[in-house]
Amino acid sequence: MLLTKKSLEPLASIHLKLEALLSRIKIDSSMGINSVTLVGRAGRDPDVRYFESGSMVANLTIAVNRRGRDEEPDWFNLEIWGKQAQVAADYVKKGSLLGITGSFKLDTWTDKNTGEGRSKPVVRVDRLELLGSKRDAESNNFNSGRAAGAPGGSPNDEEIPF
Repeated sequence: MLLTKKSLEPLASIHLKLEALLSRIKIDSSMGINSVTLVGRAGRDPDVRYFESGSMVANLTIAVNRRGRDEEPDWFNLEIWGKQAQVAADYVKKGSLLGITGSFKLDTWTDKNTGEGRSKPVVRVDRLELLGSKRDAESNNFNSGRAAGAPGGSPNDEEIPF
């Protein structure tokens, strides 16, 4: 196809319309995005604290595997407040498969012994998803000795649901 001035007119028209649209979009460069999405397994049972105000917080760690099989997982500290904290307290156990969305924050404090400033990154969880199946949850209960069953926390034949 031979390109002529006439054949390029529709493209020029589209280009002008696109430029007009882009000029209307305002981007605030002072705004940032602080969003974290993770899927992994709980590294321990949640540590739950209750406050006089009635609020509660659950703290735990999550291990997120890397793509390579031989690589160590990445560990993240999680902080969960309110109703999500109650869900974590009731249903999350070490090894539970979790999906979370939240934001990074940096906890800072002064070490009482040395007087030095300390800090650690924490993910403040906005949304907690329990991703494991019911069978996974039951398996976690048996493995941690929480369910009734044969000695050692293993289920007997009557307790297996299939």
